[in-house]
Amino acid sequence: MNREVRLLLKARDAAFRSGDREAYSSARANLRKGICQAKLAHKQRIEEHFNSSDPWRMWQGIQSITDYKPPNTVPPSSSASLPDELNHFYARFDKNNKEISLKAEHQPSELPVTLSTSDVYSTLCKVNAQKAAGPDGIPGRVLKACAEQLAEVFTDIFNLSLAQTTVPTIFKTSTIVPVPKHSTALAPNDFRPVALTPIIAKCFDRLVASHLKSCLPATLDPFQFAYCHNRSTEDAISTALHSALTHLDSQNTHVRMLFIDFSSAFNTVIPPKLISKLSQLGISTSNCNWILDFLTNTPQSVKLDNLSSSIITLNYGVPQGCVLSPLLYSLFTHDCVPVYGSNTIIKFADDTTVVGLIKDDDESAYRDEVQHLAVWCATNNLELNTQKTKEIIVDFRRTRSHGHTPIYINGAVVERVLSFKSLGIHISDDLTWSHNTSTLVKKAQQRLYFLRSIKKVHLNPRILVEFYCCTIESILTNCISVWHSNCSASDRKALQRVVKTAQQITGTQLTSIENIYHKRCLGRARNIIKDASQPNHGLFTFLPSGRRYRSLRSRTSRLRKRFFPEDVTLLNATPPI
Repeated sequence: MNREVRLLLKARDAAFRSGDREAYSSARANLRKGICQAKLAHKQRIEEHFNSSDPWRMWQGIQSITDYKPPNTVPPSSSASLPDELNHFYARFDKNNKEISLKAEHQPSELPVTLSTSDVYSTLCKVNAQKAAGPDGIPGRVLKACAEQLAEVFTDIFNLSLAQTTVPTIFKTSTIVPVPKHSTALAPNDFRPVALTPIIAKCFDRLVASHLKSCLPATLDPFQFAYCHNRSTEDAISTALHSALTHLDSQNTHVRMLFIDFSSAFNTVIPPKLISKLSQLGISTSNCNWILDFLTNTPQSVKLDNLSSSIITLNYGVPQGCVLSPLLYSLFTHDCVPVYGSNTIIKFADDTTVVGLIKDDDESAYRDEVQHLAVWCATNNLELNTQKTKEIIVDFRRTRSHGHTPIYINGAVVERVLSFKSLGIHISDDLTWSHNTSTLVKKAQQRLYFLRSIKKVHLNPRILVEFYCCTIESILTNCISVWHSNCSASDRKALQRVVKTAQQITGTQLTSIENIYHKRCLGRARNIIKDASQPNHGLFTFLPSGRRYRSLRSRTSRLRKRFFPEDVTLLNATPPI
């Protein structure tokens, strides 16, 4: 709908009101012609953006055609007091803060971090120009376009901040934009807080985070799979399932998997406790003092459409939306480790899973582990949400001596479920993947509608393939190395049917699910082999000949068809690169 079409629409309406049949017929024909020309021009603009490698503008054009993923909007009847209500709701944990934040005395022998102009310039050049500006109002395109002129200035500001262990207030200021979780958002908990911070502060955070990572050992927290190089959700799920299936390969065994849910984990971190842990990890006093200043006296406000709340100053939690916050949370939880060797605690940010390997029905170690975890959470002020915490029991024994007694956390019983969605994957208590596959197929089939809508506009087939890869194939292959090898034949056919339908729509040959699976598995396996700090690195060992990898022992097909045993077979069958 452009200006020309609007004028033609008004001309048609005017001709209709005049009662002149010929004028109305002519105006209606002109409108149809104008609409066709506008559609053609819009199509050509999308193809120009595609050819000029401008995916953002191309995606905007596709969204206007298909109405794909329209954002949930705030109800127009929202009261003027809603921003203040939301701001106090998001800051509710700060009321319980009784810790006094005092900086440690600086050691003369410790030199503060010094950033180079070249590093600052490189970071400014990588700024995404499309990102929304923060509370300072400085857009990313200005920082990127003027990187050469601003690099030296910001280098002096950053180094002065690090030397004085003080963060400028504007760098700590955040504006929260609540995004409705669904179309009928009414209560404060129905809004997801998305924090906007100054883009230049994100650049500063990124440089400090890079320095902190260089001070930490690669094996600090091997079972934390988030925010780490060469780690993914696939690694986290594969590690949990391989540990469980290896144990279940023995007789008279079962596994209990506890999926922990925290209430606003990032917002409940106590800065002094975090600083104490950082100091124990060997982070210098000056860096600890800078981080403490970064986390305290942080102004926060909420903006909802044209309404803004008053500013609240927080001294609690790690601000979401900052580049440094995920790393700080990972370091805060690095000491959340199992007490017993028969248990494994797998973490992906604040998603935590306890895998208890139980033999001969002796669950004492697992139950003690859960209680120890509850005590650790209370000590570190992390609030366990027992209503959302679920448990799956995997037991393949034909004869069981007795029913499984439920687990209690803080006096509340943990619900046992038959299936649980963890990190985007539905894990069932029988470790089959029919439920997960049917969910993926249903979601992918819904998105075929948008692919057909693009087809009707006669866009370049390459754009159709790009849309398919981004919105449909990405769903069908989500964590594919975890579950595809153990799928039933009917599940694999259902997946491939979606690909065949997409092929008919796009008119091009698309990569089969099987080929994507093999390619993804080989890529992941080679990355694990190169990374000695990966928890699963030891599963890939050479035979004495040095040409083939040692096969993993497995008594059952359940284990033999999983990622790691299957991937050893794929590696041995693939010529070396």
